[in-house]
Amino acid sequence: MDISNLIQTVLIYALPVIFAITVHEAAHGYVARHFGDNTAAVMGRVTLNPMKHIDPIGTILMPLMLYFATSGAFLFGYAKPVPVNFGRLRHPKRDMIWVALAGPVSNFIQAILWALMFVVLVAAGFDNENFFIQMARGGILVNLVMWAFNLFPLPPLDGGRVLAGLLPSGPAQNFLARIEPYGFFIVMGLVIAGVVSTYWLRPLMDVGYFVINLIITPLKALLL
Repeated sequence: MDISNLIQTVLIYALPVIFAITVHEAAHGYVARHFGDNTAAVMGRVTLNPMKHIDPIGTILMPLMLYFATSGAFLFGYAKPVPVNFGRLRHPKRDMIWVALAGPVSNFIQAILWALMFVVLVAAGFDNENFFIQMARGGILVNLVMWAFNLFPLPPLDGGRVLAGLLPSGPAQNFLARIEPYGFFIVMGLVIAGVVSTYWLRPLMDVGYFVINLIITPLKALLL
């Protein structure tokens, strides 16, 4: 393992990852408060202070261990989930959808902002090897991965919450509730088997890159 390359990679991705995780979790808490549940706000989780959202094992230790174990081929991590009492939302079934979507939407917006930064840096004459160019690329990638992965329709991921809110009350919702305690392990199994990457992440990220390219095209035409 090349330690210098590892250090460079950590430095490039550190800021994008911190922002991606912090804003994602704060967005859940902010939208939950907007719809009537102030649980996260009372616990100080509606904040952009990353220390409130970082989980020592899930955000730091696990990604580092996986990086060394797989030579950087497979990375995964998580932050402290923002507590949401869905029963306190004004319209629990409907509002749960908006609370769940808030995190992934915040990541997609951040991906757009990193892409705008990338265009501005290129227009300013920075080359492909420049640290900030690589950071902007990393910001786009990290946020698109978080956006797409969290939309996977299985609880406890945000996509599972959205699906639960969209489905009519009955057997389907009961089934989701029963598998939720095992959802993390099911998702990890699907990730390791390559199912999530092949049939969900890559197609959705292709769509994400396409949409972002459409959004930044006017700026590219103006500056480049």
